[in-house]
Amino acid sequence: MIKTKKIISAMAIAALSLGSLNTQAQQLKVPAPSPSQTVKQNFALGDVTIEYSRPAAKGRVIFGDVVPYGKIWRTGANATTKITFSDDVKLEGNDVKAGTYGLYTIPNKDSWDIMLYKDLTLGGNVADYKQENEVLRFKVKPVALTGKVESLTINLGDVMPTTANIELLWENTRINMKLSADIDAKVMKNIDASVTNDNRPYFQAASYYYDNNKDLKQASAWVDKALEQNPKAFYMMLLKAKIAYKQGDKVNGKAYAEKTIVSATEAKNDDYIAMAKKLMADNK
Repeated sequence: MIKTKKIISAMAIAALSLGSLNTQAQQLKVPAPSPSQTVKQNFALGDVTIEYSRPAAKGRVIFGDVVPYGKIWRTGANATTKITFSDDVKLEGNDVKAGTYGLYTIPNKDSWDIMLYKDLTLGGNVADYKQENEVLRFKVKPVALTGKVESLTINLGDVMPTTANIELLWENTRINMKLSADIDAKVMKNIDASVTNDNRPYFQAASYYYDNNKDLKQASAWVDKALEQNPKAFYMMLLKAKIAYKQGDKVNGKAYAEKTIVSATEAKNDDYIAMAKKLMADNK
């Protein structure tokens, strides 16, 4: 009986020790060799989100060695590299519907194939890659970098209201994919609907007309309505001045630039004072 108790006691101690080791193992956290990253960028009327893992060069030759030329690459590490467009876009001039796609590539010395893939579970199992699952394929030319990029980097650069570049950089190579969005028809429809309801975003509508070279007479009328609601809004006065100058009306352009300076001085906003002065200097 005593011997049995000793055996049970020993087993209990062993179980406790094993449990402690398991707990320690679960608590142990080490850096991931290829950490994941999510990049989200507002673009046009929606968002672009890129989810990928970032391997490091670690002194290795990447393209043509670690990543062989002429072979399908998952464009990252670990799971499928995914890119999500919340609205319809164009990629290198090709129409892409809103949705989430796997980003696969075939690097070569002088050109790369870029593929959007609809099976998001493939990951690095590129032997099972099926061309019928491609949504889009196009070619781009790689650019040699003068400096070294240690970790794979995918992001959006040169972001403008309707254009941007999806950039891939690693080691001494850069890939640019031109992204664009045709949103004018949607924006114009929204403006037409908005200026007739209770919200009446006159300033936003006028800004869009000014920035996109539309009817400046209408843009000026909308700024007037916006200023009726907010007579001390120096940023609205500056837009009024810009529109006048763009119409060739230097008298009103100067008058509203000077009003901007007065109102911005009262609000202690040096930025708008400087912008108004520069606007007048540029239109003497």
